[in-house]
Amino acid sequence: MAFFKDLRRRSRASFRTSDSSKDSNNSVPSQKSSSTLGSAYASSTPPSSHPATSSNPNLSTFKTNGISPAPPVPTRPGTMSGSNRNSMIVMSPTGSTSAMRLPQPSSPFAPKVTSITDNSIVHSKIIVVSGEISDPQLRPMEGNITVHHDKDGYAFPPTNWPVSDSYFKALVYLSPGWNKLRFEFSSPKLSQSSNGFTQSHSSYLMLNYLPLNSAPPLQLVILVGRDSPCTFDATPARVQNEGNDLSVAIRKFRMAAHLWQAFTAEQMYRHKFGRRSFRYEEEWQTGTLSIRDWECGIQKNETKIHVVRCEHTVAELRDENLAQQNEKAAKKGDLYGIAGDAIRKYFNIRPGQKHYVACLILDSHWDKQAGTITAHAALGGGSDDLKLAIFGSHALQSYPSCVEEVVPALTDCTKTDTNFVANDCNESGSNWEAANIGIGAHLHEVGHLLGSPHQESGVMLRDYVRLNRTFCIREAYSTRTKSPGMRVCKQEDECGWHRLDVLRFRYHPCFRVPGDELPSTADNSIQYYAVDGGRLITMAPSGIAFVEIRTDGADLCHQWLEYLNADPRNAALPRQVTLTEADIRAKLPEDKKKSKVSLQIWSGSATNVEIKDLSEVLSPKNIIVLPPVKLGPKQDPGMMMTMVGKSFGDKRQGFKGKKLGASSMQGSKPQEIILQSCIYQSKLLRSVKVWAGAALDGLEFCYEDGSKQLFGKSGGSSAEFALDTRRGETILGFDVRAGAWVDGIQILTSTGRRSGWYGDSNGGSGHTLMAPRGYYLAGLSGSCGPWIDGLQMMITR
Repeated sequence: MAFFKDLRRRSRASFRTSDSSKDSNNSVPSQKSSSTLGSAYASSTPPSSHPATSSNPNLSTFKTNGISPAPPVPTRPGTMSGSNRNSMIVMSPTGSTSAMRLPQPSSPFAPKVTSITDNSIVHSKIIVVSGEISDPQLRPMEGNITVHHDKDGYAFPPTNWPVSDSYFKALVYLSPGWNKLRFEFSSPKLSQSSNGFTQSHSSYLMLNYLPLNSAPPLQLVILVGRDSPCTFDATPARVQNEGNDLSVAIRKFRMAAHLWQAFTAEQMYRHKFGRRSFRYEEEWQTGTLSIRDWECGIQKNETKIHVVRCEHTVAELRDENLAQQNEKAAKKGDLYGIAGDAIRKYFNIRPGQKHYVACLILDSHWDKQAGTITAHAALGGGSDDLKLAIFGSHALQSYPSCVEEVVPALTDCTKTDTNFVANDCNESGSNWEAANIGIGAHLHEVGHLLGSPHQESGVMLRDYVRLNRTFCIREAYSTRTKSPGMRVCKQEDECGWHRLDVLRFRYHPCFRVPGDELPSTADNSIQYYAVDGGRLITMAPSGIAFVEIRTDGADLCHQWLEYLNADPRNAALPRQVTLTEADIRAKLPEDKKKSKVSLQIWSGSATNVEIKDLSEVLSPKNIIVLPPVKLGPKQDPGMMMTMVGKSFGDKRQGFKGKKLGASSMQGSKPQEIILQSCIYQSKLLRSVKVWAGAALDGLEFCYEDGSKQLFGKSGGSSAEFALDTRRGETILGFDVRAGAWVDGIQILTSTGRRSGWYGDSNGGSGHTLMAPRGYYLAGLSGSCGPWIDGLQMMITR
């Protein structure tokens, strides 16, 4: 104890300063005394989260000859002494957290990347970057960009990319984690400095590649006949130089898929959705994205290409009746089913599973005599279990097989030799144009696979004939347009995904990235209610994303409404949106304002519901007149009471919502009930008796006075769900499983309770029927045959 007292006395003494005239050696305090002062000061200051600075008034106490003592020793490690304001703390490529300072550009001619910012996070193994050298307006430069990876010995060798008028584009390979990239410019005009040594013109870029594993992959399949030799159409020179066997096909298809991915990621970024893209399934195998990896047998995680043999022979696949380009073909759509059956069998798709597959038919063949491409179909779409895009291999010879071949392949003006390969739609007169058609048209079908229809512009309107401009700074001579090409392909010259495409992709499960809110798998439904004033209230548990507006006779959508939050920190979608007919028609051109309007409402779970005729939905047939609120027989008629904003005796309106079920069963008859508790103020709903077996038979509403109301019929077994009337519990809505009829139902209450499931809880699809804000349940409408095959909820204010 005496020790601590002595220590405290010494600590207090250390705070006393003396005049220099009283100091025996008339000098400033030594380093040791300064440390003592600093330690004492630190022990009496606030916690380290409030560090002391020279502006602290307490520091005025510590002066010797007007010289302030050394600052207190910090309790937290400070920045490195050699750091400056340009330093940054990042995760190093080796995985350790340390201070890393990227070198500054080495000269005014160092490449400047303009398409992506430093320290960005990306989710694709290969990305496309673009930039410029110096100021293109002042001094246009020609030359080359060399991209170096900090893991050159393992990740990827240096690659060269042309510079035209000081602009460049490059494909950059990334390995998982941080990637330190060096961009080096070389030009004959800048070959040597004044002292005779070669001057470096380099800049650096740090990118973090975060692979995605939680999103479903887009799987890649090469389909062949059961007796196929596994070769594809190619000219004799191509066969001699690079071959046309299955291994070459796999390398070319893999490279094309990475071009799809890089293109889509860049497009999503330009639409301010980050660099989202679909991912691919990978496996450990010999790398092919670099020619070095393939020649040296270096193994890496590479995109897996599944080779699927179907039950049909090559001759059967090349049947002219299956050829899509044959106008007289009687079975031109059957090739899609053949591919789908083979892929389902290969992946052993189970009920409830969903696969997304892009398929290349390797046995496609150019029949010069018939003038058609056999065993080829350009189709995309699918069913609940398989989303599939198929395309032929007739342009495969023109594809690049690795990153180093992208620019040579997309600028190759070699004329298409129709003695051996096809000039597809007369738009593939040269090799680079054939690559555009093959890679781009297959991507078009992938767009259909992902849910995109044809659009007014972009990839989904055959704009892929300009796909090369995304990856090449120059464009070669075009046989399609008879033009000499472009010296500089700028962003405005490129093709792209339409805005409506990227809106679909943003909420597609294949584009999910970490941080996205996972939509409920139980309920992807969208509900709507036509209410008074020409208003349509739309609701979705996953939020309303956008609404497409189409007029009668229009194949393409030209107007739409978006409900995305502009703040990226709050990406939540509104769960309830009110549309008005006036606002919707105001979006239309003058000559279309009185046309029939249809809507397609999209939710945050990538589902949609179509309203084929807006005027019909908003018509009076979906609005009913409810009886006025009445007093009970024992209540004083003079009581001045109101109920949900309506006086007793006032007429009210009820509004029908979206109908579930097809009402198409034999003997089905319409039914409709208005809950007595909605009419009589004295009626108290006590319970709901549900009649159900394999489907929903009926709902019986039971009141405290013993009266009942039945919607549907009493059949199957019954179960009763009681409400807590002492707590004022009421019915808010229902969770429903429905398809052609109503399979099962669950009751939702105002206290947050849910009943059990009655009927089939796995049948049909999930739907939530609930009144919008400001409304409540008024009754049910629909139809009943052997069981309930139509159900609508009626609401009122």
